[in-house]
Amino acid sequence: MDKGQALGAAPPTHHAQGGVAYKEVDSRYFEKRGLRRFAGPLHLWALGVGAVISGDFSGWNLGLASGGFGGMLIATVLIMIMYVGLCYSLAEMSPAMPHTGGAYSFSRAAMGPWGGFLTGLSENLEFVLTPAVIVFFIGSYLSSIFGTGPGFQPVWWALAYILFVGFNVIGVELSFRFSVVVTLAALAILAVFWVSALPNWDLSLALNIPPTEGNSAWLPYGIGGALACMPFAVWFFLAIEQLPLAAEESHDPKRDMPKGLLYGILTLIACAFLTLTLTSGVGPGAAGMAKSGEPLLDGFKAIYGEGLAKVLALVAVIGLIASFHTIIFAFGRQIYSLSRAGYFPTGLSVTHGVRKTPYVALITGAAIGFTVLMVVWSMAADATATIGGTLLNMAVFGAMISYMMQSVAFIILRRKLPHIERPYVSPLGVVGATATILIAAVTLFFQLRDPVYQAGVYAAASYIGLGIVYFALVGRHKLILSPEEKFAMTGGRSGYDAH
Repeated sequence: MDKGQALGAAPPTHHAQGGVAYKEVDSRYFEKRGLRRFAGPLHLWALGVGAVISGDFSGWNLGLASGGFGGMLIATVLIMIMYVGLCYSLAEMSPAMPHTGGAYSFSRAAMGPWGGFLTGLSENLEFVLTPAVIVFFIGSYLSSIFGTGPGFQPVWWALAYILFVGFNVIGVELSFRFSVVVTLAALAILAVFWVSALPNWDLSLALNIPPTEGNSAWLPYGIGGALACMPFAVWFFLAIEQLPLAAEESHDPKRDMPKGLLYGILTLIACAFLTLTLTSGVGPGAAGMAKSGEPLLDGFKAIYGEGLAKVLALVAVIGLIASFHTIIFAFGRQIYSLSRAGYFPTGLSVTHGVRKTPYVALITGAAIGFTVLMVVWSMAADATATIGGTLLNMAVFGAMISYMMQSVAFIILRRKLPHIERPYVSPLGVVGATATILIAAVTLFFQLRDPVYQAGVYAAASYIGLGIVYFALVGRHKLILSPEEKFAMTGGRSGYDAH
């Protein structure tokens, strides 16, 4: 029996805090929205690492144009601190509140329906657009390998969405097993690249961006340039926070969720610094990599020549596929949880009768992401870096708001719900959460200052604005007493089983 079924019928419609109203539903509502438990600690580790690993293959390198190699190193250290603080906070909150709602449920318990909705909406923006960024780079790699022209890109994108949404619809067992396989394969191809690049690495190539007046080769655009790299350094870690969304499909989320999060972030930290350092010092160096849509392919070309490089790059596409597949899983569960609670239209949370997968949410999220990708591509079809960077910055904008909200929720919950069981307690506590808030705010500030990607960031902000209007006029009157809502309304005394 899933958690929703355990709730049975909800009480009659009534008003709760925050000016919201709950609709009465019976047990059949939750029977149509069941999930299946399957994941163990290895699956959760793979889900977290796999969601992020594409960041080592493409996207981060665009930050070299803003701050050079030294600037990206500084930015990566700062962003690493932010994610360590976030992951420790999530490692405490997720086993204490093991709901599919993840970020939304944490903020809902801490700050009421409006706080929960804003957090969920921001994370929704991140998770729907991140696959669009990744599939853009998948198309870029495949086009370079097979020599297809720019006009063929949408075909690669459509095929990828159809294939991997299909995998996620088929069943959670296939999704998790595939995540393990492609994540291990992605790490293997990265290891091949690191070992290949090391004897060919040249510091002068990493520092080949000409400095502006008064600056050095290490920081060609000064410390301001280093801070401007932060949105791109996020790409080394973005989406590991999706792990709590798998809570209702994990056999033992109280035990396994902290392990998945903390082992995952350690893996990603090692990958980030190896990839940044070794990629910047081979092939065209930092100056060339800053404009590349497929930096690993360019690195392999410099080391092995065109022929073998294309074979290795085709294998490297596995890394992008790993993240594409796992973040499709994430936006499916994220839309499902917000819909099940009534924040989004409830039809989006219906699951397959046999497979117990949220197929409506998966198809809807993919359709939105593909549409946004097509719009951005049609408006900037002449610049690969601009397209990828615009989509990346839109996803990062939603992520930063979500991170700040989740970290505020962590601080509030320490005070508001001290009595709830916490199977894991963050050793960084409020200090780690505060660091996450501050660094996320700085990242947002530099996003808004970047003239190249401002339009995309403003479009992302408009999406959040429209979502708030929808909730104010419609959504807040149609909430459902889902597990996340019941947990929040009872002060943590009910809302999930004791699994």
